[in-house]
Amino acid sequence: MIGTKRISIVVLAFALARAIGLPAQAIADTPSLILAQAMAPPTGMMDAEHPMPMKERMLKRFPQPVRVGDLIGLPMLNENSSTLGHVRQVVRTPQGNIELIVSYSRLWGWFGRPVAAPLEVVGIAGRQLVSLDMDPSEYAKAPTWDAKDAIALPNDATIRIALARS
Repeated sequence: MIGTKRISIVVLAFALARAIGLPAQAIADTPSLILAQAMAPPTGMMDAEHPMPMKERMLKRFPQPVRVGDLIGLPMLNENSSTLGHVRQVVRTPQGNIELIVSYSRLWGWFGRPVAAPLEVVGIAGRQLVSLDMDPSEYAKAPTWDAKDAIALPNDATIRIALARS
């Protein structure tokens, strides 16, 4: 089967080369080409044609292990690189979900109120976090975070966080 495809590609390359005027010897001396297509997973926030659950979308963003202590103090940016706030704490909810507590403010993250951002909506890009699937208007509407049942993760704990494209 592979031999048939390779012969078809060589015949097609020969026909195209002859059509543009290359000599037959130049075509015979060139190594055969193998074409490949790169596959990039869909990670768009508002992909109406292919809706995907947040956890599945996060897994397609190649999550990497990160120490919790390294996340504290990092800026949280929106997709336009505007600062939404800074990470103050990483917690686990009673349901077992991990949330980043961000001091959200409309003034570049200054004097913010604590807002919980699910780990699944965040990506890391170097020394900053990017809010990929949570719009700034959702931060504004989100209730002020209350620590009543959440458990703060220690700084030496490791969690997996998705990569953000830059």
